[in-house]
Amino acid sequence: GHIPCGLVCHPDKEHVLYPLGCTVVIQDLDSKKQTFLHGHTNNVSCIVVSGNGVYVASGQVTFMGFKADIILWDFQRKELLARLSLHKGRIEGLAFSPNSLYLVSLGGQDDGSVVVWHVGKREAVCGSAASARSAGSATIVVCSSCRDEVFVTAGNGTIRVWELDLANRKIRPTECQTGQLRRVSTCVKMADDDNYFYVGTSSGDILKVNTNNKLMTDYGPQKEKFSSGVTALLLLKTGDLIVGTGGGIVALCKGSNYKVMKKIQVQGAVTSLTCRGQDHQFFVGTNECQIYRINYTAFKEELIAACHKEAVHDIVFPLGTSDLFATCSKNDIRVWHTPENRELLRIVIPNVTCHAVDFMRDGKSIISAWNDGKIRAFMPETGRLMYVINNAHSLGVTAIAATSDCKRIISGGGEGQVRVWEIGERTHKLGEVLKEHVSAVSCIKVKKDDRECVTASLDGTCIIWDIVRFIRRQMILANTLFKCVCYHPEEYQIITSGTDRKIGYWEVFDGSAIREAEGSVSGSINGMDITSDGAYFVTGGDDHLVKLWDYNEGAVTHVGVGHSGNITRLKICPGNKYIVSVSADGAILLWKYPDLH
Repeated sequence: GHIPCGLVCHPDKEHVLYPLGCTVVIQDLDSKKQTFLHGHTNNVSCIVVSGNGVYVASGQVTFMGFKADIILWDFQRKELLARLSLHKGRIEGLAFSPNSLYLVSLGGQDDGSVVVWHVGKREAVCGSAASARSAGSATIVVCSSCRDEVFVTAGNGTIRVWELDLANRKIRPTECQTGQLRRVSTCVKMADDDNYFYVGTSSGDILKVNTNNKLMTDYGPQKEKFSSGVTALLLLKTGDLIVGTGGGIVALCKGSNYKVMKKIQVQGAVTSLTCRGQDHQFFVGTNECQIYRINYTAFKEELIAACHKEAVHDIVFPLGTSDLFATCSKNDIRVWHTPENRELLRIVIPNVTCHAVDFMRDGKSIISAWNDGKIRAFMPETGRLMYVINNAHSLGVTAIAATSDCKRIISGGGEGQVRVWEIGERTHKLGEVLKEHVSAVSCIKVKKDDRECVTASLDGTCIIWDIVRFIRRQMILANTLFKCVCYHPEEYQIITSGTDRKIGYWEVFDGSAIREAEGSVSGSINGMDITSDGAYFVTGGDDHLVKLWDYNEGAVTHVGVGHSGNITRLKICPGNKYIVSVSADGAILLWKYPDLH
């Protein structure tokens, strides 16, 4: 949600498009079905749909000095038509001309050029430096509404109207005069008749500029400016404006004097406003990862999609059901309904990060580990706080698990201690402290009979504990930071993985190594989960791939490509219907579990 104008409603009124990491998501508004456009090698920085709905273009960021691609897609067939590469570093903005003849692209700050591409021939027509040396860099490009040869760029202290001279393959800019005003432009909207355009600014006012004589005709609001700047604009057929601001206000303003007639508050700064058809409905996208639908007449917001806005640290299914799962992130825990992919519950604790979450076996509470050193338990239906264990660990709680009789919680901390808590009806007290690990505990798994557990730590050890007599049974050493551990369902073996990218199989009885498999070519493995029959397991990590393994063969059978960030955890749902993986870029991906017969 942090990409300006990243949420786009398709002219067919049935789909919205938005970027998610390196992919572009096309979502059907009625059936909620999603299609993905894969092709970018790095995060998508802008996205635009042609006026006739035939083409989609998206630009990406890349490393300094490398070429950043623009990809032209066929919307109907959902396939890549062409890669257009000229700009370096980053594509800042894209715009299709009104008859979809040309695509105009604007490079980022390190590139500073504007290029006109011929869509039919898939080649560059001409290019030029985007802004004068004396002005700041341009960040927005918008095409005219009627003429294919005219477009506008705007940015820090610069607003320019360009004309394409196709015969000589040149683009010629005219600087717009704004008098005494110095403004940083944040969004531009062209009128339908092409005679003028509106520019939203970071100062919270809107400039109206005449396209023909390049002069600013008026600006406003003069006194009551929009707080945190104007970040998105929509122009209505009536001549009125819809304004989105950095403070999360969506306001309907009179076109003549910019007076606010109606306004609503949404969560997060508004980054996108997009129309659905002829002015009866529009969508709002915010940088807190929320998408709202708003009807003009009622002017009330309706939340249609939401997700975490920070890295997701854990995902867990309750015992025996695949219809629900919980994820945790900075500030919140959310419970999701799998069949409809919607959020059922959000538990917000501001300014603290939840590292791990688990459902109690009886389904009566959600237990969670937080970086302020507290263990918090919540009611799964209402999200009401049941109890808090204060100062559970000195450097934050990093891992948590519960026994199947629901009478004990085992927690691991940033300092390496493992603590066992006795949980009664109304009481909770510390049962035992197990001090062996010297660095953060990353994962805890409890044996089905509640007599033993295994803890993985970043100090390079996995320890198997007797949690009846509270002694160490076995210690597994490896030259790695262990990130995850799993018991085989028959509980005579465990599998581990971590930063050395190897998957280790170990004997529980004496801690000896059975075998190790090369888990990934690059990057740590951060999460693993095993099927209930022990035949297959999944892993995910910093190579952004979800891999399904045959346990006995120690070989990969399926690979899932889709994440754009490091995968932090993943789970196979009870009944092997889905695999759900979560990543550091805030995404939750639902995969169909492959048919292995």
